[in-house]
Amino acid sequence: MNLCAIALVAAACLPAFAQAPTADDLIKQAESTLSKDDVKGALALLDKAVAADAKHLGARVAIARLRGRLREYDKAVEAWTEVMKLAPVPNAVLLNRGMEHFRAGRIKESLEDFDKFNAAFPQRAPDNWQRGIALYYAGRFADGKKQFELHQTVNKNDVENAVWHFLCTARAESLAEAKHHLIPITGDGRVPMKEIHQLFAGKAKPEDVLAAARAGEPAPDKLGHNLFYAHLYLGIYHEATGDAAKARDYIFKAAEKANDNGYMGDVARVHADILRKHDGKKK
Repeated sequence: MNLCAIALVAAACLPAFAQAPTADDLIKQAESTLSKDDVKGALALLDKAVAADAKHLGARVAIARLRGRLREYDKAVEAWTEVMKLAPVPNAVLLNRGMEHFRAGRIKESLEDFDKFNAAFPQRAPDNWQRGIALYYAGRFADGKKQFELHQTVNKNDVENAVWHFLCTARAESLAEAKHHLIPITGDGRVPMKEIHQLFAGKAKPEDVLAAARAGEPAPDKLGHNLFYAHLYLGIYHEATGDAAKARDYIFKAAEKANDNGYMGDVARVHADILRKHDGKKK
């Protein structure tokens, strides 16, 4: 057997070198891992994906979303900033990064992104209710009032929009003006939104809101959800009407359930943090 033949036989006996997984391969693995609720494992795979392809937009977006899901707000902001470098039209990126800034308690920075979004994409500005909430906490009450009036044009049956418009009007003008200009809502079927609207209209009492939240013996998860909204808006109502002690009590109760209630849960938590910081300044 000549040397060439021996070399060919030897090569055939050697194991084939495995190809390194591509970014797309790693993303598929991350999706499978995430389906098992292993968020950190999925993130580790996505980090490998961007190491393999630093400009992979899908991997960058997935990392940003998962950082937010883990409540790693600073890392989520960094991740959305990386997405912005790659996204051809960064409209959703500005919104998402603005929300992560807000969730981290950085109201000023959140508004910078929300304002940029409205300026760059005016046709989408009516959808930006998150900006209205941030404006309230920034003390830009007249601007917040305008944002909620704009949102009303695309979301006509949302008690929460009417309430935040009330809050901004009360601070920008007066409580009497807020009551006079309370946006009428008839189609919000969420519990206990009907009673919350009646409360701000002066047609219900706080105990009516709590009774509605508990009515019908809802399952524990549903009851917790109902009470979260009852507590949040009772707290905000008492803040608007000048009862700081009751406002604090209800806001803190709502904040206890923040992690189970999406972005509005974050609003309750941020509000509670602002109250705590205010307490610290008093000492």
